[in-house]
Amino acid sequence: MSVKCSSLFSFIEKIAPCDLAENWDNSGLQIGDPQADIDKALLTIDVNLAVAREAAKNGAGLIISHHPLMMKPPRTINIRQPLGELISFLIRNNITVYAAHTNLDAANSGVSSALARRLGLINPAVLRQTGILRYYKLVVFVPVGHEDNVRDAVLEAGAGWTGNYGHCSFMTRGLGTFKPLAGSTPYYGRAGEMEQVEEVRLETIVPAAVLKKAVETMLEAHPYEEVAYDILPLENSGTVNGHGRVGKLAAPMPFRQFAEVVKTALGLSTVCMGGSPDCIVRKVAVCGGSGADLWPDALQAGADIIVTGDVKYHTAQDMTAAGMNFIDAGHYGTERVVLPVLLKQLTDMCIETNVNVELLLSKTNTDPFTYF
Repeated sequence: MSVKCSSLFSFIEKIAPCDLAENWDNSGLQIGDPQADIDKALLTIDVNLAVAREAAKNGAGLIISHHPLMMKPPRTINIRQPLGELISFLIRNNITVYAAHTNLDAANSGVSSALARRLGLINPAVLRQTGILRYYKLVVFVPVGHEDNVRDAVLEAGAGWTGNYGHCSFMTRGLGTFKPLAGSTPYYGRAGEMEQVEEVRLETIVPAAVLKKAVETMLEAHPYEEVAYDILPLENSGTVNGHGRVGKLAAPMPFRQFAEVVKTALGLSTVCMGGSPDCIVRKVAVCGGSGADLWPDALQAGADIIVTGDVKYHTAQDMTAAGMNFIDAGHYGTERVVLPVLLKQLTDMCIETNVNVELLLSKTNTDPFTYF
């Protein structure tokens, strides 16, 4: 049984809400049809022609990538050039591409979280907070007999998700009163006459990122011409999101030994190191991808070292001058750890919601660098 691409989009956006993405980013739908029916999806860090061919070979109608297909819209699409050839291939093979980039970086269970846990950090905390997930309470009054349809529609739209719990709602019965006025076409009663109807008060929590969609879906599913509902902002402390993580090792170890731990954990043959080779590593900061600019946060947090990628020459000088040690394990090496985590999260959500789709991890290595 196939599923629409948009169903998987909604799952990804529960894991990595769109409002966590940076303003300059291009997360979300990259190319294709969000309403296309698929039965397989391929997860990857990057989208290139080799990945697209892998998706086509495996019958995957959706590619879920970390990096966007393109950061800025191209002025032209020349199919004899690499980007144009890739776009042409995707369209001809009916492959949709969706990217979760900086929103997955900042998400509570995203890239840096996966990296921290892969390196064995204990109780990793956000290194640079970018925001706290905001919630609303959605309350709607539904005539008895229709409450299940409205509830299911709202929950499927993304409401009712908090922490590790989904499909949360509460319902109570009561008596609703109203008088249809001239020009109305009421579901119950007649214009000009007072009416009493047994109704259910349905309430649920809604993450800010899906509030608009949840309300629209609720209105579509509701039988009334005029729907009575409330949207209440909540001051509940939501999940803290942000870039990088920091935590302690289970046991202190010398810098060089920790470097070997990093290489083994990330499956790397080599890493680039900087700082004092004789230091003892107790507290570690990490940031998947290009996170060297977080080193002042790492220093303030009391970290002995930061593990990230794409460390530039002058940034490395600044770090070592300030006493901050670092390991550059590469952009790709520090981000690919999120793929199996994302795969499990999406698989669990599919099982919980009876969505039948096969999720595949790409076997294509898209790292442009070779280490020896």
